[in-house]
Amino acid sequence: MATQTTASCTGSTLLQPISEIINLPLDQVNFVACQLFALLMAVWFRIYLHPSKTSPFIRHVVATLLGFYLALFCFGWYSLHFLVQSGLSYSVIVFAGLEHMHKYCFIVTLGYLILCQITRVYVFDYGMYSADFTGPMMVITQKITSLAFEIHDGLTKREGQLTPSQKYLAIRRMPSLLEYLSYNCNFMGILAGPTCSYNDYMAFIEGTCYQPRHQENANGKENGKYKQSEPSPKNDVISKLCTCAISLAIYLSLCKLIPVEHSIDDDFVNATPFHLQVIYLYLAMLALRPKYYFVWTLADAINNAAGFGFNGYNKDGSPRWDMISNLRILDIEFATSFKMFLDNWNIQTALWLKRVCYERCPVNPTAATFLLSAMWHGVYPGYYLTFLTGIAMTMAARAVRHNIRPHFLVSDSYKFIYDVITWAWTQVAISYTVVPFVLLAVGPSLKFYRSWYFCLHLLCLLVVLALPVKSRRRQAKEQQDCLQDNQTDHNSTENNCNQKDKAT
Repeated sequence: MATQTTASCTGSTLLQPISEIINLPLDQVNFVACQLFALLMAVWFRIYLHPSKTSPFIRHVVATLLGFYLALFCFGWYSLHFLVQSGLSYSVIVFAGLEHMHKYCFIVTLGYLILCQITRVYVFDYGMYSADFTGPMMVITQKITSLAFEIHDGLTKREGQLTPSQKYLAIRRMPSLLEYLSYNCNFMGILAGPTCSYNDYMAFIEGTCYQPRHQENANGKENGKYKQSEPSPKNDVISKLCTCAISLAIYLSLCKLIPVEHSIDDDFVNATPFHLQVIYLYLAMLALRPKYYFVWTLADAINNAAGFGFNGYNKDGSPRWDMISNLRILDIEFATSFKMFLDNWNIQTALWLKRVCYERCPVNPTAATFLLSAMWHGVYPGYYLTFLTGIAMTMAARAVRHNIRPHFLVSDSYKFIYDVITWAWTQVAISYTVVPFVLLAVGPSLKFYRSWYFCLHLLCLLVVLALPVKSRRRQAKEQQDCLQDNQTDHNSTENNCNQKDKAT
């Protein structure tokens, strides 16, 4: 096994002995080692390169050089793709006209990512599902495209044309090459992200991220009270590292005991009752998720340790370090709707899809968003099966929520029953939907769906046909008409009152 992992790893072989001892692929060992090194560098960066002690230029240079070193250690010469992708996109941003620059940059950046994914999958090693070099390129793609749209909003649109979030994210001047590379390739996020806005990153580099400013949290409300003293991320970092340790232990203990691939085994399918197959699938997916919990929580802890991610204060005065958090584990595991699960899973990617595609697509934004998500994830056919199924699931869940949920809100006991039922349904639906994402290939994925008789696909189709759902634009139009009617009634009432006053 060690020989095979060495052959598939393009990065450093310095940790090969450790890889052989713990019997894990070398590229994964390199990834974890680099992230732990980045965690130490983040603490050093916050203490010794604090904005009060050094200039933004030095912080940019150090963050970028450390990022390039980690990329080279993990991926070897393949890390040059990060520079090529960033260089091509920066050329488009600088030399293309501002009116259409964001579109050209989106096509070039996403196209280069897809080209690399096709090369890796179909030329080099199909099925190598590990720490490949296109993983960091996916995060860089998010950052570059977000940056292009934010520059376009800041330099070509008036304030009235932007939503509140677009006003906050809009960039009012062209970034320099150093700022651009630092934003894309800094050591805190080069390997696992998460994506962040350019303005937030610049505030962190310049030391202004603790100053009061208008900023919306996930609930659309402004931050709590602001304190003048700089908060410490120590408690949050320790808490997140503990979460990482627990997640890693659970994943390593259960991933081989409950493999997803066993759910398409002929003997298992023929000998196991259907309800036990459902339970097994749920447990298999439950054992798979801690891998993502570990990677994303560790990445969040690295950024927090460097002083990045401060998001204001809670009502009790404690600091919040969740500005760029990528998941909320309890909300995922106890989600009572498909949307609630997706809103708390890979949060920064969901925000990127919303800001780049969903809010800007003029035709069927839901389908366009799922399609973009599939293209961004890679070229395995299983990804497209997952996201096509996700469209049906989302539409059915929306129909159920709009038509059935109001009948269960009459009392707390009814609502509790509804929450229990929808929790079970959500967990089964998510597990059913993401099976092709794990199996990757078309044959095994269709074999699984056939063993389930495509039951959830058919159920979603019946729900969508039977229950009416208003489109997003129709709802917005009705809300606008309602506001206009209320305003008209209010004005009419004021006029009547004024006439009575005059008569009196």
